[in-house]
Amino acid sequence: MSSSHTSHDNSHGSVKSYVIGLVLSIVLTIIPFGAVMTGAFDTLATVIIIVATAVAQLLVQLVLFMHMNTKADEGWNFMSFVFTVTILVLVIGGSLWIMHHLHLNMMIG
Repeated sequence: MSSSHTSHDNSHGSVKSYVIGLVLSIVLTIIPFGAVMTGAFDTLATVIIIVATAVAQLLVQLVLFMHMNTKADEGWNFMSFVFTVTILVLVIGGSLWIMHHLHLNMMIG
């Protein structure tokens, strides 16, 4: 009845990887915030910056915090990653498509 949890093949990360993930997450949050608050870019460039940093933020968190890789759990992490990317593309693409058509149909601007 001994349930030993001491032998794990999966890495749970190090302090260094968590600190790198935290710093990258903070930087990837500040970049779009600064782009919106300063108004230095036009609307299309601002949207591209927001989407690019959101995707980068997701990848940073998946790799550094959730330890997604292709080596562990017989490929299940990789399948989860592919599913996450698929959902990400559908949600972001659908949201941008809906907002674009709302903008055209409402004749704003």
